[in-house]
Formats: sequence, structure tokens, C-alpha cells
Amino acid sequence: MAKDDKQCLELVERKFLELSGVKEVISYDEASVNLETNLGSLLIKGEKLNIKKLNLKEGKLLVSGKVSQLIYDQKSKLNWFKKLFR
Repeated sequence: MAKDDKQCLELVERKFLELSGVKEVISYDEASVNLETNLGSLLIKGEKLNIKKLNLKEGKLLVSGKVSQLIYDQKSKLNWFKKLFR
């Protein structure tokens, strides 16, 4: 795995989510944060979500609120898997 492909995710008491490997914030509101990461798309769902810190140069993000779901885009994994067996 290349250094740029690393991603670290820390969720503390479902109230604070710290994430590295963030490339872009596509959209966000109090109910969801939609991201593009170096491992594919990630959707964070919850209540009263707020982006506390964002540094795209370093690829870091800090979200506060009540995190209920972290959903990685399965399409990116399937596309990678298909390319492997061509």
C-alpha cells in the first residue's frame, strides 16, 4: 500500500470523528457529510454534524455531532476488484 493510500479513522464516543486521507468534501449538512477519500467515497450519517476542522492539504478532517453510520462506496471496491482480474 502506497503512503498516499493510507487512511486513519478515529471515532470517539460517536461524538468526534477524526479522519485522514480526505481529498474533497462533496457536500455536508447536519445529517450527513459526503467525502471523497483516497480509498473512495465515504458518507458519514448522523445528527447535528459539524465540520470542526478541515485541512485538504494534509487530508485531515474533524467532525463533531452524533455519528450513526460510516458508509464506504462499494462501487469503488468492485471496480478495483474487476480490474485485478482482467
